[in-house]
Amino acid sequence: MANKIKKGDEVIVTAGKDKGKRGTVTRVLDDDHLIVENVNMVKKHTKPNPNKGEPGGILDKEMPLHISNVALYNPTTGKGDRVGFKTLEDGKKVRIYKSNQEVVDI
Repeated sequence: MANKIKKGDEVIVTAGKDKGKRGTVTRVLDDDHLIVENVNMVKKHTKPNPNKGEPGGILDKEMPLHISNVALYNPTTGKGDRVGFKTLEDGKKVRIYKSNQEVVDI
């Protein structure tokens, strides 16, 4: 199945502690999870590793979100929008916004 949200898309979080935040998808982990820039941040306590030259301390890290908790950001409406697929006349399959049937620019 083709994913409706891809790396580099601007999304808005629709559920959870970061509801309403907007960010860019940095990584799609599998069919159901993705990482959004500066969203779902957690503090990770790390031990120093002198062999690798890593300092210890508390690091801020982005954790994965479920794909159902984000919606693609539609710049014309300024809100999150659902995504559908449409085949153009030349046979190319494109993603469209469900609210206004506009093609999602890639």
